[in-house]
Order: sequence, then C-alpha cells, then structure tokens
Amino acid sequence: MKVLLVKTSSLGDVVHALPAVTDALAALPELVLDWVVEEGFSDIPARHRGVRRTIPVAIRRWRKNPGSGLSEFFAFRRALREESYDLVIDSQGLLKSAFTGLLARGPIAGFDSGSARESAASWFYRQRYRVDTNQHAILRQKQLFAAALGYDCPDEINFGLIAGRDAGRRLMFLHGTTWASKEWPVSYWCELAKLANAQDYELMVPAGNDMERRRAELITESGGEVLFRPSLAELMETLASCQGAISVDTGLGHLAPALAVPVVGIFGATSPALTGMLGADAKVIASTHLQCIPCRKRDCKFNPSGGKIHPPCYEPLQPEIVWQALQQQTGNPSTNLA
Repeated sequence: MKVLLVKTSSLGDVVHALPAVTDALAALPELVLDWVVEEGFSDIPARHRGVRRTIPVAIRRWRKNPGSGLSEFFAFRRALREESYDLVIDSQGLLKSAFTGLLARGPIAGFDSGSARESAASWFYRQRYRVDTNQHAILRQKQLFAAALGYDCPDEINFGLIAGRDAGRRLMFLHGTTWASKEWPVSYWCELAKLANAQDYELMVPAGNDMERRRAELITESGGEVLFRPSLAELMETLASCQGAISVDTGLGHLAPALAVPVVGIFGATSPALTGMLGADAKVIASTHLQCIPCRKRDCKFNPSGGKIHPPCYEPLQPEIVWQALQQQTGNPSTNLA
C-alpha cells in the first residue's frame, strides 16, 4: 500500500505528525509512505526511519514571488504525480493542503468539517473522519491515521527519528520565538546559563536573526557558543548531541523530544495543553498565577514597571525552578544551585 502524507508546515506541526507515521508503519509493515512538506522543513521527515521520499513544496516562497515560482510549481506537480497512491492523507486540514492533495494521484482522506482547522478543506476529501479537537495535536494526528488506515491507535508516542550522536555534557537553550509574549526574560536566561556553567555544561544557543543573536550573546556571556543561523539539519544534529534542552513555546522545542533529548518547555502566555512538547522526554512548566493566563496574545498588555519581570506571567518560573526540572529530566537531580 502506498500512501502520500500532506503535512507541509509549520515546524512544530511537522514534528507532531511523526508519531502517526511511526504508528502506521508499525501496524502496516508493507506500507510505503511519501511526505509532502515545505522545503525548509524537509530535513525532519527525511530523518524518519520509514519515510521513503520527501517531496518539498515551496508554497510560502511562491506566494511572495508568484511569477518566478510558476516553473517550480509545475516541477513540483510533476514530482507529485510520478506515482499513483492508494490513499492521500491531508493531516494539515487547510485549504492549501487540500489543494495540494488534489494535485496527487489518489483518493484523499482527512478531518471532517468539525475537526479540520479550515472546515471547507473537508469538502475535497473522499474520506472524512471526526477527531476530537480538544486534545493534543499529536494525538489528533495519530487518531486520524488510525481511522484512515484501519488499525487501532496505540497509546505510545514514538517519533521514529534516526538517533543522533551520543549525548555529551552539552545543553541547548531555545530562546527564540515569534511572539514577544512567549519570550522568557533574558535576565532569567542569563541566570540559568550561570547555573549550567557552574556545573560544567557546554551551552549551545542558536539564533535565527540579529535580535536573537544579541540576546544569545547576553546569555552566553558567562560561557557558551552562539549558533547563528544554523541550517535545520545542522541544528538537529547539534541538538541530538545534547544531554538536554530548555525551550520557550517555539517549533524548535518540539524537535528535542522527537530526537529523544530531554527538554523542559516554558509556557506563560500560551497553553501547552494542545500544542506543548509531548512525549517521554518532555516536561512543560506553565504559569497559572494570573487570571489572564493564557492570554494567547502576541504582545503582553501589561507595561513593565518597577523593575519587575516582563511579561509578568513568567515571574514565578524562575531559573532555579527550571534548572531543577531539567536536572530531573536528565536524571541528574541536584540541590546545589551555587
């Protein structure tokens, strides 16, 4: 049986689909699976043990330059139609992903109108499945695959990625995020770096733009390496070699449990219930002390004043608490915070 998965973006969403692919390949050993994914994220499914072929798409780039992208689009369509599929699963649930699925040769399955992120996407599916939306995205993906391919959905979460190098005494701090309200205070990051350096950890701090680089340089003042604009493949390889990671609510944070790297996720303005890090190697810490939590807004409505922590939802999530959580995750509990 040949199946095409359409799950193009974003980074976290792509990671969320990995356990469903693992389930399907375990339940149906004869299954052959190809994956349509945004070109910038293709290194993720390419690292899955059972994905035969990744088919990169560049919808984001084509939207910005529709004229120059026309020839690339036709080349993508030709690649997509090289084979006929027994089933095309659109697990994105958007109109753009449904349209992408229509370009392939095979019947399309996906979420029903009450389960899809854009209900109109379900109009293009031959098979539609209702999945409870009030649960984590990973579980939704697993249940959709199980229903579409006809097997019992297992409880286990197995991302199926090829293992990286042996973990050394190295930590990664994933501080960058697209929302200002999801940024853990830089003063906390700096204190956390001092705790890590005091116990002889090597810090790896990636930065994707100039603003993040400035913050990363502050974090690593007491020791550590700034990784400026690494490729996704490079970042995955480095992360896989780490003993642990600490992350705000960002797509990169989901890579840690996918690579079997213990991670502590820090949440304040957003809720981890539906899209937080999940798996045996993940632990999330979320603030609950303010009535506005989770506000789910890009910018905090409170103005910083009096030298207090901003955004204020992170005030109780102090570095010592996060550090102890990471030590528990990595199996190195410590009470020595000096």
